[in-house]
Amino acid sequence: MENTKRLETPNSAELGWGGEVRATALLAAPLALANLLQMATYAIDVIFIARLGENELAASQLIMAVFGLIVWSLASLTAAVAPVVSAELGANPNGVRPVRRAVRMALWLAVISGAFGMALSFVTIPIMRATGQDEDLIAIGFPYLAVIVFSLIPMILTNVLRTYVSTLGRPVFATAIIFAGIFVNALGNYALIFGNLGMPRLELVGAGIATIITTCVTLLAYVAIIQWDKRLRRYRIFGRWWRPDWPRFWEIVRIGIPIGLTVIAEAGIFAAAAFLMGKFGASALAGHTIALQLAALAFQIPFGVGQAVTIRVGLFYGARDLVGIKRAGWVAIAMGTGFMALTALAMITFPQSLIALYVDVDAAKNAAMVGFAMQFLVWAAAFQLADGLQAVALGALRGLQDTRVPMWMATFSYWVAGIGIAIGLGFYTPLEGIGVWIGLASGLVVAAILLTWRWQRREALGLVFRS
Repeated sequence: MENTKRLETPNSAELGWGGEVRATALLAAPLALANLLQMATYAIDVIFIARLGENELAASQLIMAVFGLIVWSLASLTAAVAPVVSAELGANPNGVRPVRRAVRMALWLAVISGAFGMALSFVTIPIMRATGQDEDLIAIGFPYLAVIVFSLIPMILTNVLRTYVSTLGRPVFATAIIFAGIFVNALGNYALIFGNLGMPRLELVGAGIATIITTCVTLLAYVAIIQWDKRLRRYRIFGRWWRPDWPRFWEIVRIGIPIGLTVIAEAGIFAAAAFLMGKFGASALAGHTIALQLAALAFQIPFGVGQAVTIRVGLFYGARDLVGIKRAGWVAIAMGTGFMALTALAMITFPQSLIALYVDVDAAKNAAMVGFAMQFLVWAAAFQLADGLQAVALGALRGLQDTRVPMWMATFSYWVAGIGIAIGLGFYTPLEGIGVWIGLASGLVVAAILLTWRWQRREALGLVFRS
């Protein structure tokens, strides 16, 4: 079998801690870079839309609060194919059919769930009205929503193919494709938002069309690279795509639903925070958007490490190697939290320089927005370590195909501790927006404690043995 070095599970005694660090870094680095580039793609949207004004930025943020939540949850549902495929490769590195069937069923699930997600996206407007958002923001945001929903199914399909190439030891392809997509998205926004290059000026609608174009180009690029690369082509994942494998389909659903619900629980508190912040005015919401973008940008590194540890732990899980499981998990946890310590320091030391990446901090019209962003960024720094720790611990547990109990732990942390404190401090004390951010930080801290405890107790809880 050609070029399988990254996927094989050598004897853990031979690999050692240093070998595990190298193996995890080789896998996590391109995944984390791909995540950063994906965030850069969305950041480009924010940068272009911010030039239209704070009302357009606020309206788009409210739309993306719900639409983005749906995208992330469905992408996480289908990404359950990663622990399934990695466990199969750990048990039998030469297995082809189990991998092909798992990926094929994940693609089926992407289309089915994506169609449901398109319909569900339109609850955004009733949510905006129910939470008392300004009618002007609703009027600005609805045309944007009506366009961007058509990017959802291609987005979910793309995520399945990205997971496939990464699990098969080709994460650098994902990095390259997303990097190219940044330029496609920037060009589309430049042309369609402001009416450049002979295109009509479509403003927010133009941003939605640019997203559709970028997503479709990215999807086609994955298909092309899979057909071109010898190792990826070997599994013939597009062959007889119409043939179902229902046991495998439901296995992915069983593992994936708790992952998707966990994402809803976590991303949902940030979506809810946007609606809470909207009650304090457009400037507060716009400042919140910028601070959250910076926090989310930093999060992509431990998120990539979490994706890598799912694969690494999954390989050792399939090989029934307890020492390998232990090393893979703790190495990744150290990597993720170590990086977030650096980002926290940067947010505290250079807040204005970071905000300047998104808006002109010296412009008088942005003064209120920048002031709010500066305040919120302090609390973004405060929860960096906890955010990185809980993300990597979740990834390690997913490698053990342990998703149901972590889902409940995360839901309790985010929605009881997190949103409860956010509402209490935001609306019943003078803290307002700062109180909302303290609530976000509290939820992440509780999640980090609970999930790390479960990872540490994995053998006592019987999580490391295949049924």
